[in-house]
Amino acid sequence: MIDLLKIAQTEADGGDLLEVLSALFQPSDVRPLGYPNALIWQGGLHDGKINPVAHALTDAYAMIGTIAAIDVLGLPYYAVPMWAQYRHDHNLEPLAWFGNMPCTSIKWSTAGDAYVNDGRGGKVVVMGKSGNAPLRTQAGVYCNVRPYGCITVVRCMPCLPYSQDRAVFDVDAQTGVIHSEMNTPGIQMAYANRRFLRMVHETGSLGRVAMKPTQAMEDGINAGLLSWMLQDTQFKIGRSFAVDCYVEHRERVDRIVALLPEDFKVGMESWGGQIELHIADTNYGLLLWDLIEDREVIVLATDLDGDRLTDLLADVSEPLRRFGQIVIDKLGSEADMGKLWGELGYTTGNGRDMTSIMYRMEGPPIHEQTLGSADAMLLRLLDGDESMGGTKEPYDPRIHFVLIRDAYIDANPGNAALHDWLDENLGVFDSVYAGDRPGFLEGYAELKNQIRPWGT
Repeated sequence: MIDLLKIAQTEADGGDLLEVLSALFQPSDVRPLGYPNALIWQGGLHDGKINPVAHALTDAYAMIGTIAAIDVLGLPYYAVPMWAQYRHDHNLEPLAWFGNMPCTSIKWSTAGDAYVNDGRGGKVVVMGKSGNAPLRTQAGVYCNVRPYGCITVVRCMPCLPYSQDRAVFDVDAQTGVIHSEMNTPGIQMAYANRRFLRMVHETGSLGRVAMKPTQAMEDGINAGLLSWMLQDTQFKIGRSFAVDCYVEHRERVDRIVALLPEDFKVGMESWGGQIELHIADTNYGLLLWDLIEDREVIVLATDLDGDRLTDLLADVSEPLRRFGQIVIDKLGSEADMGKLWGELGYTTGNGRDMTSIMYRMEGPPIHEQTLGSADAMLLRLLDGDESMGGTKEPYDPRIHFVLIRDAYIDANPGNAALHDWLDENLGVFDSVYAGDRPGFLEGYAELKNQIRPWGT
């Protein structure tokens, strides 16, 4: 058994986490490209039969929840030290280590306002806040895919299309960067557009494009790239923008096209599906209709709008259920909307179970999940009363096991034995956590007792 409480207390006290964690892991020979001096740990059973997954050891429950889960499962893994103090002390270089690991990875997003020691006896907000933006830049991330229920949002990143200053607007022929207030990288935009089209083709879902090409100049280029990409394919366009942005911005779009790999569109001539082009703002209402009608939809959005769409998607199911209960009560029925929600085929919860996948231009994807209230829950654990006198429930680490399952299946496609083993152990988890939820440490002990690590 690992002393998880000691790890949590060390972090809370600002102690030497590196010393504590170094005793748990073995140094690895694996190094991210370009960083020969990176500190990378490994653990689990490395027998060559399973492709390992890399874990980012960030903060609070994202850290001890990960450590508990990988200890219980025993699968081969790499671990990258990335908690707030460590990445601050190393000028964010651990973000580059993790972002360039040559394997499928898991990244937890935690609070971005953590205080760390400044090295001079004072406190300062951690450099890079949560680290998400610099990590994505250094990892070559071009989009974030967030499936939730029947709706999947493909969020192009980095891509913030709000430039209005035509005097500075252009596309750099050497880098493909759209020069504006935001300096949006056109190459990443092209990859995100292609990922969206591939997903529409492969899933048969309806494709919706959320852009504002007549209002934001970056999106004129973005829509132009999409128009160029759709040429010579089998896609059918329903609603379309008033202007073909490839015709309008051909010279600038072609500068980005010239920087793409020669085989960028190979095979796309057979891709097809239904696509609707909408001004970005209308997608908020469309998303509600799609969710209510349980319509399988994939939405392509820019970074900021994509973030807003996924926020709405995460939050909207609860008020829909509440409204349904108001109607039920008004009609004098004894029905429970929470139960009806599932019986009607809806699968969305409250957004805490919304996972996402970041795709990199080179290398396997990064599976990502947010732990919004992890800091407060960890303090309750350290105070000795996770339930706060019975008013709260202890932390539920199920998402760690779900995310690990998804990442290992992604890294090991076709390995039926592994897939079955992961599903079986998720069932064990659910049996341990059924009914009254155990405390975090008690649950960890029971999982260790009931789950046989991989390969044993």
